[in-house]
Amino acid sequence: MPPVSPMLAKPVGAMPPGASYEPKWDGFRSILFRDDDEVELGSRNERPMTRYFPELVEAARAELPERCVIDGEIVVPVGDRLDFEALQLRLHPAASRVAMLAGKTPASFIAFDLLALGDDDFTARPFSERRAALVEALTQAGAAFHVTPATTDPGTARRWFDEFEGAGLDGLIAKPLDVRYVPDKRVMFKVKHARTADCVVAGYRPHKSGDDAVGSLLLGLYLDDGTLASVGVIGAFPMARRRQLVAELAPLVSTFDEHPWNWAAQVAAEPDLARRYGGGSRWNAGKDLSFVPLRPERVVEVRYDHMEGRRFRHTAQFNRWRPDRDPRSCTYEQLEVPVTFRLGDIVPGLGSG
Repeated sequence: MPPVSPMLAKPVGAMPPGASYEPKWDGFRSILFRDDDEVELGSRNERPMTRYFPELVEAARAELPERCVIDGEIVVPVGDRLDFEALQLRLHPAASRVAMLAGKTPASFIAFDLLALGDDDFTARPFSERRAALVEALTQAGAAFHVTPATTDPGTARRWFDEFEGAGLDGLIAKPLDVRYVPDKRVMFKVKHARTADCVVAGYRPHKSGDDAVGSLLLGLYLDDGTLASVGVIGAFPMARRRQLVAELAPLVSTFDEHPWNWAAQVAAEPDLARRYGGGSRWNAGKDLSFVPLRPERVVEVRYDHMEGRRFRHTAQFNRWRPDRDPRSCTYEQLEVPVTFRLGDIVPGLGSG
């Protein structure tokens, strides 16, 4: 019975041997519960997501066994790639907009583990048995539900790691063949891409404790036309360092009139830019995401895994300051571009490939 916490993965630098390897899907982790016409979608944090994906509820009734509990990932394929931004937009409070987006950007469910089928609890069984039972149970799956590819061959897994990023996936998951399903425990392993980039620090948001500490640094990269684009933030600093940064960055504090990110003026003309540029939050409408503008003169090297459009998909990590770099040299050209790969070549019927 819901809620159930999903089994988790710990990050590692290399694939462990003797495991089952799967692509790491870039979506919303979800455990699906079906009991005849009753369908519930739970999030990683055990919160219900059913109302946001009515098309998956209907598809579950048509494509899944009558009584089952399945662990997987909710994704939104757009063309030949996953689109995480389109997936985020699905979490909207208005039922009318949820219905509209369900038709415009329908979600799919990638199944990768089986917790229960009929009266049988599978959580105490080894993963090798759960995987075989999952494949058999979803033989009637159709357009919305898919079983993730899996392999025990390290060479195939390495090829997937290199190629599948081009379709919007972000690494590999390795599951020991004998592991039981253990909710909320990191007994799996994940291998993600690790890269660095030199970025311009163009501002900072004050820490929630007060204006005497930096909450996060705002990062930028230059486009070919000389525009400084917002690419993400870094914010994992000890509190003492956060306070030091306020003093260090004080000489660079500018005004918005002189800043390339004078978003207030842009948002006045196009209100939807508020979320994209940091003037508002989809998750908390009352949250203040304004920032202290800085002259774009300081360069920082950050670690990141992959891009979502022009921005870092996840929060970047501080690596080191780069006083030797000219800020104008911090362009998108330095970033590694994954080879193009189609979703349909990973899972037949997914996306337009």
